[in-house]
Amino acid sequence: MVVALIKRLLGAGKKISYEEARATAAAQDDKARAELAGRRDIKPEILYYLAEDASVEVRRNVARNAQTPAQANLLLAQDADDDVRIGLAAKIARLAPGLTANEQDRLRRATYETLELLTRDQIGKVREILSDALKDVADAPPEVIRRLARDAQLAVSGPVLQYSPVLTDEDLLEIISSGPIPGALSAISKRSVVNTRVADAIASTDDVDAIAVLLANPSAQIREETLDRLVDRAADIESWHQPLVERPHLHAKAANKLARFVAATLLQGLAARQDLEPDAAVAVAAVVRKRLDELEATGPAKADARKVADETTALMRAQQMKFQNKLDESTIDTALSGSDHAFVIAGLSVLAGLSVSTVKKAAHTQSAKGIVAITWKAGLSMGLCTQLQTKLLRLPANRLLHSRGGTFPLTADEMMWQLEFLGE
Repeated sequence: MVVALIKRLLGAGKKISYEEARATAAAQDDKARAELAGRRDIKPEILYYLAEDASVEVRRNVARNAQTPAQANLLLAQDADDDVRIGLAAKIARLAPGLTANEQDRLRRATYETLELLTRDQIGKVREILSDALKDVADAPPEVIRRLARDAQLAVSGPVLQYSPVLTDEDLLEIISSGPIPGALSAISKRSVVNTRVADAIASTDDVDAIAVLLANPSAQIREETLDRLVDRAADIESWHQPLVERPHLHAKAANKLARFVAATLLQGLAARQDLEPDAAVAVAAVVRKRLDELEATGPAKADARKVADETTALMRAQQMKFQNKLDESTIDTALSGSDHAFVIAGLSVLAGLSVSTVKKAAHTQSAKGIVAITWKAGLSMGLCTQLQTKLLRLPANRLLHSRGGTFPLTADEMMWQLEFLGE
């Protein structure tokens, strides 16, 4: 009789009665019980019974089953088999939103206790599953999130520290002050919103890597005074140089200090900034020029220093002319006729609001479509664009793109795509 019931149970798509399910649960066939434990159409009390089955495969299926009652889940959270608890963690994480430590309902309380047990699990994979599932859940249980955020393994704490909206500023400040594990402060520094209090706390630590991440996060709200202190510390910390040079809204005092010690390749970035006031830009340009002269005179790679100096000088000149409203199509055309390609590239960069590297990429790859897009973005004419293709890109006549009815030969969408591609 039991054999017949098992065969019926294993039949695809067939329902079984309560009596049949109970008989199968008591049978000696491990495969049949495992199949039964994975079904969604059996009574909770049978799943509770199977939660203590001798077969690991049976208990694993019970742990993954969404129909398993809360009391059985609580039992399985203490199972000796790691895979049982791993499967349970994935399921319980889906039930976590909205739970609190003060649940009065018996079943919800059992679910919360199960979740709490899993956050203390000795196997990191169990805790990792919970962290990854709950990292961006707005109504995840705060106590659970705080425990995960303080986990001794970065694979567990990192996702929650970086993404969880449940963590308050006070939570973050407490974690920062507690001397957390390596990598924890970097995770906090990557958050989509890092306010001034949290930024100040991170900036006051000795975690060089975390501060580099903080500086590179454009949404981090770093006060001017804090940024000044970091610039003062940065001379010998190379990993801070580029993110400092690229910080949005960099004030003139900080830019001047940076110009005195960052590498030649970063000096171009300072010279290219378009958020400095004209007077401040002139002051920064003077420091940059002096540094480049020094590097050219004393550096081991004089040719490279000369090239950087020429390009940076051209960029600073283009910036100054823009401030004076003197940078226009005529200026670019004159430079092009004189083969002053460094200034042509700099001028296109300034007028189009693009990086020098983007314009250089179009020139070096002889991208006709790219230079068309850059000319359009710079507000210049298609007539000049033809000259750019011939003299800057050095394209033969059969590769030139010509105007169509007096307009650019690409659509606006096509030109925006070209700019995005060149900027990658």
